[in-house]
Amino acid sequence: MGRKVTVATCALNQWALDFEGNLQRILKSIEIAKHKGARYRLGPELEICGYGCWDHYYESDTLLHSLQVLAALLESPVTQDIICDVGMPIMHRNVRYNCRVIFLNRKILLIRPKMALANEGNYRELRWFTPWSRSRQTEEYFLPRMIQDLTKQESVPFGDAVLSTRDTCIGSEVCEELWTPHSPHVDMGLDGVEIFTNASGSHHVLRKAHARVDLVTTATTKNGGIYLLANQKGCDGDRLYYDGCALIAMNGSIFAQGSQFSLDDVEVLTATLDLEDIRSYRAEISSRNLAASSVSPYPRVKVDFALSCDEDLLEPLSEPVEWKYHSPSEEISLGPACWLWDFLRRSQQAGFFLPLSGGVDSGATACLVYSMCHQVCEAVKHGNQEVLADVRTIVNQTSYTPQDPRELCGRILTTCYMASENSSRETCSRAGDLTRQIGSHHISLNIDPAVKAIVGIFSLVTGKSPAFSAHGGSSRESLALQNVQPPRLPDQVRLLQRRHQPHRRRQQDGPESLRPALHAALPASRPAEEDMGVTYAELSVYGRLRKIAKMGPYSMFCKLLYMWKDICTPRQVADKVKRFFSKYSMNRHKMTTLTPAYHAESYSPDDNRFDLRPFLYNTRWPWQFRCIETQVLQLERRQRQDLDGVD
Repeated sequence: MGRKVTVATCALNQWALDFEGNLQRILKSIEIAKHKGARYRLGPELEICGYGCWDHYYESDTLLHSLQVLAALLESPVTQDIICDVGMPIMHRNVRYNCRVIFLNRKILLIRPKMALANEGNYRELRWFTPWSRSRQTEEYFLPRMIQDLTKQESVPFGDAVLSTRDTCIGSEVCEELWTPHSPHVDMGLDGVEIFTNASGSHHVLRKAHARVDLVTTATTKNGGIYLLANQKGCDGDRLYYDGCALIAMNGSIFAQGSQFSLDDVEVLTATLDLEDIRSYRAEISSRNLAASSVSPYPRVKVDFALSCDEDLLEPLSEPVEWKYHSPSEEISLGPACWLWDFLRRSQQAGFFLPLSGGVDSGATACLVYSMCHQVCEAVKHGNQEVLADVRTIVNQTSYTPQDPRELCGRILTTCYMASENSSRETCSRAGDLTRQIGSHHISLNIDPAVKAIVGIFSLVTGKSPAFSAHGGSSRESLALQNVQPPRLPDQVRLLQRRHQPHRRRQQDGPESLRPALHAALPASRPAEEDMGVTYAELSVYGRLRKIAKMGPYSMFCKLLYMWKDICTPRQVADKVKRFFSKYSMNRHKMTTLTPAYHAESYSPDDNRFDLRPFLYNTRWPWQFRCIETQVLQLERRQRQDLDGVD
């Protein structure tokens, strides 16, 4: 009697609306899964069209082409004799749903719509989809004619149900549903589901892998069972990087770990596990068994197919593994590097151009491009033919094979130090040192003629000559002249230097090959901090309280009053908070014109999708600052009274 099952999950580098490429990657993953002996294959969320289609989900073309890809999958001999679980948008009764379509041998077994939609941070699923709210209920979904012609089915079950095969029971939950307070796997497990599947479209944020692994291991520790998690990987056309981390777990242990940062477009994980291990594990949990005796049952779709084989006594079982996490500094180095690679190859450009100021922002960005080159060379070294073909297209040389990251960096990264009369030898030297270490093609030029030309045209037209504040100019003149100089990169780049607190780590934590270049890129930050009037450590605190803790000026003042009670007076805290919000609101409009940037942290100020705020503020914040001032005066009055009492 068979009881050992081989299951497969995967991470795919899908691309929004790239239906042809997405189809080929799905087929390749199924082919690999079958080759490894799997009889069930799980793919990422919305893998057919790509997760990041955004408002393209409104278009009937997206639904049509997704159905056409589904038809191609049903028709392909690659998908025979394996249960395939794919993700796509489906319109049912004129309502769009984010769905799993599960099929076997040209027959659709179940369409399972997502029941809890992600709608925070970068996610906007409620904008395009409706959650299925009818728990443990199904309806008939009448198939489009193009699908009917292939499956010879008129309708299929649509809704919240589970699959009952000859040897086990399989239940689906989709991405966000794992993160909800009462996830579907809880009741499904109590109702006898032994294999849980989760198709995700989960993007990278620092240390997010820890949360995913904890959720999965906790779920299977409490309830027993096998858990498969699939995820998208790469940049699918937006500022997000989907970071893989596909996994297979059972009874609280990990049995297969996928990579988090990889240039492989298709990664398939399999594990062979014993169903009896689930049953014996659950038998000992009396509290689970008591709850299971009264749980409401799920509709079951009967499937005349087994995941196990009749003769499997000698089949080797997978062994548990210890999950290996990247350090935050490795995540910062590798995540943006992989995102940059997808951005470069999919934009079909020849490389990057980066102005180097000799400061920390541009220097850290250059190091990320070098990290990308290192990843490319490693992928080619390990036989990745897709990466080799892409890099040959980028450098326009069909015989080229990259071996040295510095040499590759010289081909695809051009750096430029734009000197002016306000530049120092120190910054020029630092820029030169960095480029020699990473190998970029470097240009050094003097932009004084261009600056003088711009200022000259302004003077000619207006009859006025702007001056820096140090030379008697107004604050507006000084700001305008600063903006004519080589620009600074967005503050989001601060993440890449690990200056954010409280997670600052030693420089030695960086990947070995980047250490010398990072040292050259990280000069003393004192001049920049003096220029801003605030330290980077303080900026990090303000940013986290503003975005993550969702605090306005008054709430932030109250919080920092306690946090900084040993180092600042109430008046000093008030002045710092006022200065931050004044400067923040003055400069908020700049967030609307950011170039595409990698999203890596939850305090990102990205205006385009993640941090939705006005760009035109009353920068005096009169009501809010008056509330702060009232509290400061009360505290100062109380302090004087206390001192008088002591006297």
